[in-house]
Amino acid sequence: MRPLKTLSAVTLSALALAAVAAIAPARPAAAADAICYNCPPEWADWGAMLKAIKADTGIDVPQDNKNSGQSLAQILAEKASPVADVAYLGVTFGIKAKDAGVTQPYEPKGFADIPDGLKDKDGNWFTIHSGTLGLFVNKDALGGAPVPACWADLLKSEYKGLVGYLDPTSAFVGYVGAVAVNGAMGGSFDDFKPSIEYFKKLQANQPIVPKQTSYARVVSGEIPILFDYDFNAYRAKYNEKGNFAFVIPCEGSVVVPYVMTMVKGAPHPEAAKKVLDYVLSDKGQAMWAKAYLRPARNITLPPEIASRFLPASDYARAKPVDYARMETAQKAFSDAYLNNVK
Repeated sequence: MRPLKTLSAVTLSALALAAVAAIAPARPAAAADAICYNCPPEWADWGAMLKAIKADTGIDVPQDNKNSGQSLAQILAEKASPVADVAYLGVTFGIKAKDAGVTQPYEPKGFADIPDGLKDKDGNWFTIHSGTLGLFVNKDALGGAPVPACWADLLKSEYKGLVGYLDPTSAFVGYVGAVAVNGAMGGSFDDFKPSIEYFKKLQANQPIVPKQTSYARVVSGEIPILFDYDFNAYRAKYNEKGNFAFVIPCEGSVVVPYVMTMVKGAPHPEAAKKVLDYVLSDKGQAMWAKAYLRPARNITLPPEIASRFLPASDYARAKPVDYARMETAQKAFSDAYLNNVK
């Protein structure tokens, strides 16, 4: 990956101040605990993963519902006296965390198996799994509207009040949605005008814009259509009561990794290392696969899981991007969104 730019002091200060105002402090950890920021039980089946870590290692990792932006902001605010041991972040926030000097290198067992480009060479961050961005749909909550096939469909009046996306200036999955729309509409990391215009038009349909993971709100029908990952949609389709679908929009989408990092000055470093070892272990990676995530290491998906994904022809519409460039473009997009959409 090409050299990464360093966040400005102004940007870091803004992130830290936002965290202090909006996020309650994490509870202190007991001696055997490890604190993870952004390990929400309803997202990517972290609930099952945290239980497995406890059962197999004895380490209690409390659930945490921050998003990536909130997690980094709190880590920055606590830089002088860290509370978190590890963090789970969208890849661009992992890059930001390294640039901000709040990570420490650690290469878990299995680190060498992660492809280049999906990890920091020194172990400041590394991919644990990836997902494909698309539309997570509760078909029973559409009120007679058809399941949308394209990004453009969501601009139609029949979807008024039915569409949700996470705040793209704070939640990583929200920014991924913006990148996906932008690329699908002909934009680039140097030109976010297509996505800004799309979100401006979408406001006419009164979208729901939460800041944190909203899996339960889709399952309940409160948000019938959410910009989200395949793994959440498949989890609902095969594990929840209801009628759910995942759509990779006809114009195209993106594939994006999620990473973990060890926080610099982690209060419980040995426990933190064991947690990071676990999520990259054969058992940990197999658990991600069973939760419909693409493992970072080359582990074959079980046939019964692979058969539940959309056909390869659908996934051909989802492409990887330059994640370092995605990170450097994030602030410009956030500024443009805040100035033109909100």
